[in-house]
Amino acid sequence: MAETRTILVVDDEPDLLHAVRLYLEMEGYQVITATNGQEALEKLRTRLPDLIVLDVMMPEMNGFETLEEIRRVSNVPVIMLTVKGEESDKVRGLSLGADDYVTKPFSQRELLSRIQAVLRRAEMPPFVPRTRIVVDEDLTIDFSQNRVTTGGRQVALTPTEHRLLYHLVSNPGRVLPYETLLAKVWGPEYQHEDHYVRLYVNYLRQKIEPDPSNPRYILTERGLGYRFVDYRRR
Repeated sequence: MAETRTILVVDDEPDLLHAVRLYLEMEGYQVITATNGQEALEKLRTRLPDLIVLDVMMPEMNGFETLEEIRRVSNVPVIMLTVKGEESDKVRGLSLGADDYVTKPFSQRELLSRIQAVLRRAEMPPFVPRTRIVVDEDLTIDFSQNRVTTGGRQVALTPTEHRLLYHLVSNPGRVLPYETLLAKVWGPEYQHEDHYVRLYVNYLRQKIEPDPSNPRYILTERGLGYRFVDYRRR
């Protein structure tokens, strides 16, 4: 239930902090605030929030630096607040471990929708499909253990990578459109965010492909989506 969730909002703009706090409290959340990165890290340690809303543009320790410190100690979901149009900020935040981003200026309703979606994903039960899938002599996937072995080397997946790979591998040989992957992995709120799929497919390729620039397993169907190689025919 929403009333049991604690949200930490980090921003150096007092008016924004006040407005977001009032709105989220009206929606049943417990809200704590911080005005800089160091204060945010202290609140993370002492208050253990369920989710952090973190501004990028802050003095002294910016949002990216704060996120790096957060990820050293916690997997708490993080939504970044970025300046509108700064695509590089969005990609950088996601690559550092952010779960989502919202561009400024934003509506309170949009922020609430993203918070609900990220919390929903964080609380999803883990997939326990067929225990062990041998794709070929180089790649073995065990979803129940969140483990991938490629070329004799074990790699770990993030929760988002885990969900994305699960849906791809569960549909061998079938083209999964961007919209389908967005809905299944991120939620219906993300139907126009194709770059999420492209970014995380790139992450997966870096982890499982012998040559990520010439993928063997996760194949691109231009203009449509992605297809995982049909390992059943091997």
